[in-house]
Amino acid sequence: MPKAALHNLGCKVNAYEAEAMQQQLKEHGYEIVPFDEKADVYIINTCSVTNVADRKSRQMLHRAKKLNPESVVVAAGCYVQVAADTLKEDACVDVIIGNNKKGQLARILDEYMEGRLKEEEGPESGIHVLDIGGTDEYEPLYVDNITDHTRAFIKVQDGCNQFCSYCIIPYARGRVRSRKPEDVEAEVKGLVARGYKEVVLTGIHLSSYGMEHREGGPVQGGNWDHGPLLDLIERIHRIPGLERIRLGSLEPRIITEEFAGALAGLAKFCPHFHLSLQSGWGATLKRVNRPCSGMNRHYTTEDYLRRCGILRKWFDHPAITTDVIVGFPGETQEEFEITREFLKKVHFYEMHVFKYSKRAGTRAAVMPDQVPEQAKGRRSDVLLELEASMSREYREHFIGSSVWVLFEDMAEVEGRKYIIGHTPQYVKAALAVKDGEENRLSGQILCLKAAGLLGGDLLEVGWQ
Repeated sequence: MPKAALHNLGCKVNAYEAEAMQQQLKEHGYEIVPFDEKADVYIINTCSVTNVADRKSRQMLHRAKKLNPESVVVAAGCYVQVAADTLKEDACVDVIIGNNKKGQLARILDEYMEGRLKEEEGPESGIHVLDIGGTDEYEPLYVDNITDHTRAFIKVQDGCNQFCSYCIIPYARGRVRSRKPEDVEAEVKGLVARGYKEVVLTGIHLSSYGMEHREGGPVQGGNWDHGPLLDLIERIHRIPGLERIRLGSLEPRIITEEFAGALAGLAKFCPHFHLSLQSGWGATLKRVNRPCSGMNRHYTTEDYLRRCGILRKWFDHPAITTDVIVGFPGETQEEFEITREFLKKVHFYEMHVFKYSKRAGTRAAVMPDQVPEQAKGRRSDVLLELEASMSREYREHFIGSSVWVLFEDMAEVEGRKYIIGHTPQYVKAALAVKDGEENRLSGQILCLKAAGLLGGDLLEVGWQ
């Protein structure tokens, strides 16, 4: 039995696709082994969201070939899509598979291996990259057994039409393509039957789900058309045995009174909202009359704050998280301070802070007034400190109250055994357990009393 090892880089969509590729190989007769072991085939599912991601992708490809020089090394995914010409010349890489080709991994490997045995593999035999911007087909991938046995990430959408000035993803993932709702429903039913309690709907631009089939575009009167996504959520909500539904990153403009009110009426919906912001300085987000000077985001800071207010109206202390970029071209220290004050005003539960990374082929890469790396580093440190403070304050809110926790993993904290899980707001919680007790509690959703914070980022819970 041939051995295969996989390594995933990047987002939750990538993670789902890696699970699907692993399942595909298992069904095709491969034994899956840890990446650090000797294998016949290594698959690296690459990422290209930043220069760091590019570098990590290259490093992992070279590492794989060192582990077994006779192996077949497969580069798949986003970095392949934007750097195919570079990878064609890399002696460590045997096969390159772009996005929308991952479902054909087993067949591609069979053909490559057959050519290798016959000594017929030519310079193009391992190249499988389509013009991602020219396809309108959603690649069907399926997973029926996910590594996390309590929560399942479900990919429902691919591609993005936004073309923010700093972002390479539309070039790596192509235009918006959506999965059929009946296919999503069937996969969720299968996962629930295997004991999964929670699903997380993910996509490259999740709010655009179903938009390729809507006339007039996604924006209606300044608000994002939430109809297709809400229909999908409600469809999944009706599945018996499913306990929780969580969403990936959302377009801020999708948050309306109607959308929030509908979600608040769904008992299984988790009040955890990731609304990408990127900057708290309005001119950086976008100047209507000078679109090439900013990020080309399609909302204002005032509008963003208003939509956070809608969420807090409909939900009791919802978790609101975001992404922030520091050091975007032209960002002055004064503008950075304005962003910091805005972040404090919104008061996020968590923030993912990124230093601006120049991506060749994007508008921002050629903008003037690029910010020095040292300044980016200092600003990142400031926001990470702010994030830690706001996050702690958010967690402290729950101390003394009852919380529902879906338990998952074991951990040792300060010399004691705990079982770890998450509340609906995605706050990580820890319950002290005795030896063997974790088997009984794993996968259970329990109502417990929050007693305090443990280890800085854990909500310690106990029996009421």
